[in-house]
Formats: sequence, C-alpha cells, structure tokens
Amino acid sequence: MAGKRIGGENPKYPPDVKKAHVEGMVVLSAMISESGDVEELCVVQGPVLLQQTAYDAVKTWKYKPFSLDGQSVEVKTQINVDFTLR
Repeated sequence: MAGKRIGGENPKYPPDVKKAHVEGMVVLSAMISESGDVEELCVVQGPVLLQQTAYDAVKTWKYKPFSLDGQSVEVKTQINVDFTLR
C-alpha cells in the first residue's frame, strides 16, 4: 500500500507526547475508495496518545486507484503508522 500513496500529510509527532518518550505503532483499518480516497478509517490498536495524530494524518492520504481487470475497485487494507524516537 505504501507504494501506492500519492499524497496527504505525514503524521507529526506531538511535542508533548515526544517529550513523554511515548513511541510505537498505530494500526488503522481503512477502505480505499475507487478514486483513491481513504474512507471508513478506524484505529485498531496502538499507543493511545498517538492514535489521533495517526488518524488525522492518514485521513488526508490519497492513493493511486487500485484496479482489477481495468476497473477501479475499493480496497480494504491495514495501515501502520510507526512513531519512533531517534
């Protein structure tokens, strides 16, 4: 899925969460529409303090439409957003 992403905001580490040294992966479930928009987005798991940031960013993402036999199709997928301190 990552290779099909063509736009949208990158998640920004919230300064207060970063200062608290919270890191981890937020897992989201999404439906990518025939036009490549993220729809039916929900958080599956991940650090509570990072879930909203991941959700807000992924909601803006745009994908190159997926096709099957030349027709654009909806795709159900899992999106992982990794927050790591460096």
